[in-house]
Amino acid sequence: MDETPEKLFYSITEVAEQFKVNASLIRFWEKEFEFLKPRKTAKGNRTYTKKDIENIRLVYHLVKEKGFTLQGAKDKLLEKPKRESKDTKPELTKNAEVIKNLNNLKSFLQELKNQL
Repeated sequence: MDETPEKLFYSITEVAEQFKVNASLIRFWEKEFEFLKPRKTAKGNRTYTKKDIENIRLVYHLVKEKGFTLQGAKDKLLEKPKRESKDTKPELTKNAEVIKNLNNLKSFLQELKNQL
């Protein structure tokens, strides 16, 4: 999951490339998870905000990295965090961010190794 350039909206192709999955999987997840609702243009093209991408990142983390079934991921996302305040992010979001950062670091180190 690479960092994307700063934009307001991203196409489904850009989002799929970011997660290295097919666009059809993103569309499938939209049907399965109610909170995945990207905006659509007049032509029906999906446009994703950073918040949409973070929601997809949570689903990706649970299904692809943790190995949850779709129902298991839905159940996990419905759980109430034990101690959530306004200032703290749910643990799932923190875990997904850590994994994202580690993947970025790994990519950077691999590029550096290739340059040597």
